[in-house]
Amino acid sequence: MSLAEVLTLMAIGLSAGVLGGLAGVGGSMVMIPGMALLMGYSDAAKTEQHLYAAASMAVNVFVSMPAALKHRRQGAVRHDLFWNLMPAMSLAIVAGVLISNRIDGLSLKRLLAAFIAFYCVLNIVRVVRHKPEVEAESERTTRARVIVIAVAGGLVAGILGLGGGVVIVPLMQVFCRVRLRHAIGSSLAVMSVTAIIGAGFKIGTLPEHGLRMGTALGYVAALAPGAMLGGHLGASLNHRLPISGVRIAISVLLIIVAARLAGIF
Repeated sequence: MSLAEVLTLMAIGLSAGVLGGLAGVGGSMVMIPGMALLMGYSDAAKTEQHLYAAASMAVNVFVSMPAALKHRRQGAVRHDLFWNLMPAMSLAIVAGVLISNRIDGLSLKRLLAAFIAFYCVLNIVRVVRHKPEVEAESERTTRARVIVIAVAGGLVAGILGLGGGVVIVPLMQVFCRVRLRHAIGSSLAVMSVTAIIGAGFKIGTLPEHGLRMGTALGYVAALAPGAMLGGHLGASLNHRLPISGVRIAISVLLIIVAARLAGIF
């Protein structure tokens, strides 16, 4: 990689960390479009989409682990949720990677753009409506519900290269009525394991697309430091800025990015 490419990746990682920490959106929803738009593609099939997904999944390991430890110290990681989520999500993320390897990069890029736009619209709706948190007594954390959510999160993570928390956290709140801090803490703990599995599997299968594993590791080395630093900065700013307005603004920005990624303009 050239120095310009390394600096571009470092800036993408930093931006992903800051925006993710500020708005509570997955950093991968910034990293992958950032790489797609700034690093570009070498062919019409957009083969590098697989590379960008693999690198993003690996960076999630470095971001989720320290965050999960912090949440664990604060008592936000639920062991009952972790042990129901982790095995199902581990299997699902491998299945997701296998599915993604059968999809061309252009289609994956469009799927990612559609997912980002859909997620951000829902995020705006949730901010505007702002329902109060439910009481712990009203939880519906049956094993079946939690496993279904884990499978959904794992498939999305494996197919698109995301962390999975963008699916698990809101679904845990809506369908299981789990308090937000417990949903976030437990999902981060699970992702600390599943991101390793998913990233390792995705990177290991890059040669199927004519891509080098070493290239992905180089991308990770450039992205990870900025993503980790940005996450800390974003989390700090989260407590100093009007968070509802910030979340809406970042969601609108990501919708525009998704439209650009889809080639709408």
